[in-house]
Amino acid sequence: MTNWLPDLSSGSGPLYLRLADKAEADIASGALPAGRKLPPQRDLAYDIGVTIGTVGRAYSLLRERGLVNGEVGRGTYVLEREADKSPAVAPVLAHSGDSTRHLDAPAGKLRFDSTAAPDIGQSAAIAELLSTIMREHPGEMASYTRTFPDHWSEAGANWLSRNGFRPDPGGIVPTLGVHAAVMSVIAALTVPGDYIVYEHVTYAQLARSAGLIGRRAAMVEVDAQGLDPEDFERVCAQKHPRMAFVMPTAQNPTVASMPGERRAELVRIARAYNVLLIEDDLYGAMAEDATPLLTELAPERTFLVGGLSKAVSAGVRGGWVACPQHYRHRVRVAHKMLTGGMPFLLAELGARLVLSGAARDIRTRALDEVNARLAIVRTALDGYDYRMEPNIPFIWIALPEPWLSGTFKQAAYEAGVLIDDEDEFKAGRSDKSFHRVRIGISAPKSREDVTRGLATLRRLLDEGRAGYDSFG
Repeated sequence: MTNWLPDLSSGSGPLYLRLADKAEADIASGALPAGRKLPPQRDLAYDIGVTIGTVGRAYSLLRERGLVNGEVGRGTYVLEREADKSPAVAPVLAHSGDSTRHLDAPAGKLRFDSTAAPDIGQSAAIAELLSTIMREHPGEMASYTRTFPDHWSEAGANWLSRNGFRPDPGGIVPTLGVHAAVMSVIAALTVPGDYIVYEHVTYAQLARSAGLIGRRAAMVEVDAQGLDPEDFERVCAQKHPRMAFVMPTAQNPTVASMPGERRAELVRIARAYNVLLIEDDLYGAMAEDATPLLTELAPERTFLVGGLSKAVSAGVRGGWVACPQHYRHRVRVAHKMLTGGMPFLLAELGARLVLSGAARDIRTRALDEVNARLAIVRTALDGYDYRMEPNIPFIWIALPEPWLSGTFKQAAYEAGVLIDDEDEFKAGRSDKSFHRVRIGISAPKSREDVTRGLATLRRLLDEGRAGYDSFG
């Protein structure tokens, strides 16, 4: 057992990254030689004054770098370093029909930490459209995109339409996915120092990205029906945010959907405090929800974003934002400044997928596959407290005592399954605990893999910590 006690007082970045980098440096220098056992997570966390989750993430990162190996019941040991040794995160080739798919999951792990569209053979339709575009527009492949054809906006208006509502094509901006759409709105209409409201758990990559350009996060409580209006008004009164990012339908990761009355209250508060709204309908467009969109209730201040990643293909990077028309030009310019510009090939591909009907056909088949996998979830996790909705490719499951979110994620990793703990979705530092994890079911290549991965998670849930001792 080593008495290794790293000094984290220097360096930058998150503590888990600094801890992993320090361990890597000590392994390279020989201070941690091959075969040396690292301290148990709980012991090291106590000794250096961090959480056990921080140490767990650092050890996980070291395994991904190919520097250590963890064995249940024995501990974590430094691996022998060989000049020609293959990395721990090795490319995995998986066959899907007649094509070959490149998966970036660590070798031997099942990926339940993604909610991208399942592989249902959409590559054939995409390949055909790509071939046609290349043939019809050879000149566009050799230059930058300088024009935005009307049909790109028409496609966005079609894709963002639901329940009889259709946004005005004149306010549509094509984007490199939903993340780029949201960041473009933030960059265009806020300034460094502005507060942006996020639900307490949400797609937190946006908060981190906005933080890089100087925007501050203000977190609002959530419950079983989504964002809490009373807490939203408190935050508006105290911090005077410029903007709020919300997911009213099938919120990620809680799967919550706001009822109409709550949406109306949110709009009332936003108007009273002059807060702009970004409405992420990426999952909402997949859900069976007839509740009016925020953009229908407050068209003058709402930016509706959506894309193809969850229902058609994440690799296409197809996205659109429907803006109040007087903001459209500013958002388009911001998108160009942030991304370098919209590639003709991807914009045209996204538009043709939608306008040809191929995207809706793929979505229908993808949702059929998602629902078949959700049926497996119902059987595999029967008796546990989890939230799920038809068509939505993830669940939000409560962990039984004594599991903590980060510890369960680590145990799942050791057992061969990648999932997301609650910290992945927190928009900022928080002492609030949900004791839940998100399990995505769209990435495994087959239903058999879904069944196998869920069986592993079920075993961990059933056995509790008594069946898991990660680092001795």
